[in-house]
Amino acid sequence: MLDLKSIKEALKFNRDTPGPVFKVALKGEALLTNPRFNKGTAYTAKEREEFNLVGRLPYQVNTLDQQCDRAYDQMQQRQTDIQKNTFLQSLKAQNWVLYYSLLGRHLREMLPIVYTPTAEAIANYSHLFRRSEGLFLSYPHADRIEKDFLDAIHGRDIELIVVSDAEAILGIGDQGVGNLLHDPLYVGWSHKRLRGTKYDDYVDSFVQLVRKHLPQSLLHFEDFGVENAQRLLEKYRNTHAIFNDDIQGTGAVTLAALMSAVGVTKSKLGDQRIIIYGAGTAGLGIANQIRDAIITTDGLSKEDASLRFWLIDKDGLIIKSFGPKIRHGLDDYARDDSEWNDDDKTDGKIRLLQVVRKIKPTVLIGTSTHAGGFTEEVVKEMSKHVDRPIIFPLSNPTRLVEVKPSDANDWSSGKALLATGSPFPPAKMPNGKDYIIAECNNALIYPGLGLGAVVTHSKKVSDSMIIAGAQALASLSPALRDPDDALLPDFQDAPDVNYEVAVAVAEHAIDEGLAGVEWGKDEVRERIKQRIWHPIYGVYEFDPEGTQ
Repeated sequence: MLDLKSIKEALKFNRDTPGPVFKVALKGEALLTNPRFNKGTAYTAKEREEFNLVGRLPYQVNTLDQQCDRAYDQMQQRQTDIQKNTFLQSLKAQNWVLYYSLLGRHLREMLPIVYTPTAEAIANYSHLFRRSEGLFLSYPHADRIEKDFLDAIHGRDIELIVVSDAEAILGIGDQGVGNLLHDPLYVGWSHKRLRGTKYDDYVDSFVQLVRKHLPQSLLHFEDFGVENAQRLLEKYRNTHAIFNDDIQGTGAVTLAALMSAVGVTKSKLGDQRIIIYGAGTAGLGIANQIRDAIITTDGLSKEDASLRFWLIDKDGLIIKSFGPKIRHGLDDYARDDSEWNDDDKTDGKIRLLQVVRKIKPTVLIGTSTHAGGFTEEVVKEMSKHVDRPIIFPLSNPTRLVEVKPSDANDWSSGKALLATGSPFPPAKMPNGKDYIIAECNNALIYPGLGLGAVVTHSKKVSDSMIIAGAQALASLSPALRDPDDALLPDFQDAPDVNYEVAVAVAEHAIDEGLAGVEWGKDEVRERIKQRIWHPIYGVYEFDPEGTQ
């Protein structure tokens, strides 16, 4: 395992390196409007002549650095995140290299704009719609699903597919193809959601197309609803390389942050008493991921590992007397009613504060979207009984977070080890030092999980592959060098971090016999390094038989 400095040195890339040569069949306006090949003002004088661009562009030839400076200045003139988001989406629709180069140079600043906090961009998708991307599959067109699928993948080497039914996006819920069904501008199918057999058959028809036509691809499920996410993962994960980001990605990055925190406290995962406040898709995924790691690293049985958790939803602590109300997957964590008495209940429910008082948790994780759910009383009660309370309010967007990290820091007298699901400013320690709040964001791990699986042509994404990725991420934690530093690496380092995650995942796939390649672990680092795409312009040569 390498440290972050060594990884950066190994992956160091000179932006002045000449790009690859492309044989291109497009000319003039067709070339300028193709985001894959558009260079804007960066076309060389030779290319402008060869591709009939001389009169279509201003005289000056700019470098990619100059273009990035200009684009950054243009973005900065936008006042709100949604305005910046629409600017960046427009840029991506025009010029892929410029978009990704700009993003990479300002990753910490820009990822929140194109990612979680700008939920408004998702909620208003139908109103912001400009250009279609990807493949839209609608039930009324079920009879042509294979035709549309084959048309979308024609001539493309596809190794990763992200699929969503958009039922559970962030903390804003069911969005379909852009919010309200009855909005006259809604761009999706204005119909209630399919349920039951029709839904399952339609999803299955898509999965079988992936298995048939792209058998070595990784299929990434995103933002599926609580009633479907876990069961679909269980249904398909042993027949294809399947990954559910909301369950496994969220679970993996949370596990990595917890491993870092446990390293700070000099304890073990199996020693923790863990409350998960919010027993939806993310909460269950986190519980399962941590439990798998406890079993793997500490040798506990599944039953004993499950007893380290207390899961709370809108009906209070999940207990066995809930009976049929207990959703699939949660029954492993239902507590015995005999552990509790009437004094533990408020309005017939066992609430968070009562659970904190009784079990004295070492870890408190929030995935509830209940803003302010971790009250001052809850945090102070927890802090009475542990030296370094581990508190992860993970709900996003930021307005739905269970507690502001600055408040959790103050209420715990600076003792809390903190991670959040969205970016927050540093909190002040009692000694005046800034405490950097780790962003427990899936983007720190799922690109690496995917790359490790893809590069090895892994037959499935196993639990141990995910744990290996989480361990790799945890090993890069700044808190392991300074216990008062962030639990996870800085977001600007995400590409380097994900490289190391990918290495760990790929090596584990080979060890488990899941890899579909003939090369061994000694080649993993170089193979993954070769797969990293750098956003630089290539050199274009006209060829009527070339790429269009």
